[in-house]
Amino acid sequence: MTEPSITISPRAAKRIVELVSADRAASLFRVSVEGGGCSGFQYRFELASDTADDDILIERDGATVAIDPVSADFVKGSEIDFVDELIGAQFKIHNPNATASCGCGTSFSI
Repeated sequence: MTEPSITISPRAAKRIVELVSADRAASLFRVSVEGGGCSGFQYRFELASDTADDDILIERDGATVAIDPVSADFVKGSEIDFVDELIGAQFKIHNPNATASCGCGTSFSI
């Protein structure tokens, strides 16, 4: 199942391919949303080896991202990005649905 309203930036795709290539057990990158964090919800990023039947798969430049349907509702219209800044390198989600987010960039509220 593919969800075109969630996109992957070229930088994120490149980094995902690098991470998956370096981990023999991984075949894809999983993004999920969990309760918690300083703003109510937080993003979780992990390497994974398989998908669930109801996962939404997004692909770009050889990178595959899996998102469960519940998490996908929270990130509709978002872009998954990878930034390398002075304070560190990390995946970020540019989420138009978030009404607030914390300074770390991994938690948000809707």
